Order: sequence, then structure tokens, then C-alpha cells
Amino acid sequence: MSEAVDVITEETEVSTTELACVLGITGRRIRQMAEDGQLQKVSKGRFLLADSVQRYIKSLSDGPMDEEDKKLEKTRRVAEASMKASKATIVKLEAEELKGTMHRAEDVAALTEDLVYTIRGALNALPGRLAVDVSAVSTPAEASEVIRKEVNKVMRELAAYHYDPKKYEERVRERRDWSERDSDDE
Repeated sequence: MSEAVDVITEETEVSTTELACVLGITGRRIRQMAEDGQLQKVSKGRFLLADSVQRYIKSLSDGPMDEEDKKLEKTRRVAEASMKASKATIVKLEAEELKGTMHRAEDVAALTEDLVYTIRGALNALPGRLAVDVSAVSTPAEASEVIRKEVNKVMRELAAYHYDPKKYEERVRERRDWSERDSDDE
């Protein structure tokens, strides 16, 4: 009885054991070659048959790698993986920034500085606002009450200061416009 044979295409996937059988080597050698970057996995324990056979033939024709070549290749793969991970992190952070769920430290510092200047301005204005009113009263208790009312008024004004995502959004837009212009000039 003959079994139906599937057609082998470039997308044909095989297991580690099947690939080892086709290449005439051990499954352990297949895993080692995958770890060394000589063979490319498509998923855990799965390989593209055509690509793997071609890579295996190329590795045989290139000759065995000496220890230094193996170290360089491993270093290259680690650096490549690290760079990909870093790029993914950057993209994720930029997306969070654009969504407004994350703010750059420089934006928070700038808007905090704006708040500090607002507080400073309100406090510096107090003596001028209080001078006439305090001089018009006759007792220290009345002067204290006038001062307390003005300080409370300033505190209410400052309490009305709220987080405004639009201000952060404006800063992001400004920075992105500048960075896009800078990259266009280069």
C-alpha cells in the first residue's frame, strides 16, 4: 500500500527529528546549529525544510568555523537581538507618549517649572495686594485675617491648577515637528 505524499514547497515545515533524518545528523546537532544561527527556526522545534537544507549545504561548503568565528557570530547575534529589543522598546515608548500615557522627563520638568513660576508670581504679588488692606486695619488680629483671606485666595487659585494632557500633547507635537525637520535637513 502506498501513502499519499505531500508536495514539498518553500513553506513546508518539519520537526527537529524530521530535519535530522533528512540531513542524516542528530537532533542534538540540529538544535546546536539553530543555536549557532546556522539554521533558522520558524517556531519551537519547527524548521522550513527547503531553507534548512540550503543553509546546511552552505555551512558545509563554507567549511567549519573556528572558535573565533563562532565567538564573533555569537556576539553578532547577541548584538542584533539587543538592538531589535531596544528598537522595540523605543517604538513602544513613543506609542505610549503619543497616546498620552507616558511623558518625557523634560516635558514634566518644563510644565512643573511653569507651575513653579505661577506659584512664585502669586506669592510675589501678595505684598502689593495686601499693603493697602493691612494698613487700613487697626489691630493685628484684623491684619492677620486680611492676610489669611489673601493667602487662601492664592491657594484656591493654585488648587485649580490641573493636569492638562493637551499641554503635553502640544509639547510632543512641537518636539516631533522639530525632530522631523532636523532629520529632513540631514
